[in-house]
Amino acid sequence: MQMQWSDIMTAEFITGFFAQAIRLALLVSAPMLLSGLIVGLLVSVFQTATQINEMTMTFVPKMLAIGVAILLFFPWMLQLLVDFTTNLFLHIPTYIH
Repeated sequence: MQMQWSDIMTAEFITGFFAQAIRLALLVSAPMLLSGLIVGLLVSVFQTATQINEMTMTFVPKMLAIGVAILLFFPWMLQLLVDFTTNLFLHIPTYIH
């Protein structure tokens, strides 16, 4: 008897797969988002204290912080993505059995 897609693609499997994908997306984006948030908060406090309201003063430090975060965390982010993709490709036979 041949298995059907409905036997393999259960609601639990699909929910678990998408939960892993969303978790991975959050982990990969977290270093850039957090660095931008922290630098933005520090620049805002500085602008409030000095009453300087220059838009480039917030944009440039955030971009630099995000660039540094990418450089520092890129190997870790790449390893997460490679592990997820490798796991996905290795288990394709069990998904389409």
